[in-house]
Amino acid sequence: MLLLTVLLWALNFTVTKYALEHGFHPLAYSTVRYFFGATIFAAITYRREGTFAVRRRDVALLAAAAAVGIWLNQVCYVYALSFTTATTVALVLGATPIFAALIARAVGLERLGRQFWLASAVSFAGVALIAAGGNEGEGFSASLKGVALSIATAATWAGYSVAVAPLMRRYSPFRISAIVLVLGWIPLAASAAKQVSEQSLDLNWLTWLCVVYGVLGPLVLTNVLWFRSLYRIGPARATLAANLQPFVAVVFAVILLGESMTVLQVAGGVLIAVGILLARRRPAPPVTAPRADRATDRTRDDAGSSRPASKRSRLPSR
Repeated sequence: MLLLTVLLWALNFTVTKYALEHGFHPLAYSTVRYFFGATIFAAITYRREGTFAVRRRDVALLAAAAAVGIWLNQVCYVYALSFTTATTVALVLGATPIFAALIARAVGLERLGRQFWLASAVSFAGVALIAAGGNEGEGFSASLKGVALSIATAATWAGYSVAVAPLMRRYSPFRISAIVLVLGWIPLAASAAKQVSEQSLDLNWLTWLCVVYGVLGPLVLTNVLWFRSLYRIGPARATLAANLQPFVAVVFAVILLGESMTVLQVAGGVLIAVGILLARRRPAPPVTAPRADRATDRTRDDAGSSRPASKRSRLPSR
């Protein structure tokens, strides 16, 4: 289930890029996709849980999460793919876990050591190389806009993941995702009104197939598979495997879209991967610790209090 989820996410970059290049306006594509995706996933969630009830005090946080995680994230995502290649966007989004940890640190949810700051520097050096490498095959202005929007896409999704962390203690991931998808679609549809009204429906069958895939694959099926995977094998291993997504996405873009990668982009992707690995390393516990202390540390870890917020709250990327 986890590997299928990663494949579905990764293919979405190529699918979206193809749809945008073959007749769909960026916001019109996202609005149509999220309307059907939110409707289907909300129906699945309601059948599973029988309610969408949340505490009144949590409504504002859910609305803010929807504005950042759906509306702003999708605007950045589709326009990033309009300005640059799917390869570039996918590689930059590989740095999302770094952004999540930095945001968690900024709001006081996580303490970061020297090793993490080194990991951040390595990852952002990778992003810089990807940006520089993109200029070799694209126009400078378009490439720069695409990379900037890709960074914004990663940052907004990371912010969303951190924002919903407190809600995960009170509601199921299914309920949170269903509510956020519906709430996020509203401002997305409002922003896309002009493009939707101008959107031609005279598109080839493969473009419409991309829309169907964009709804059922990365919005509906991956949500179900991802949450079940988390339950079966735990968030640490599941999130580690999810980090393969950008690199699998590059393979799809190269094979299906005929995109090419420059040497600088390859080097940038490697640096981002190295940064993620450095960030996830934990120092070994001291072997001389008293037995009682070791038991206490183990209990705290089992309770989740010593794990990074970004790992506990990781939600499917879309």
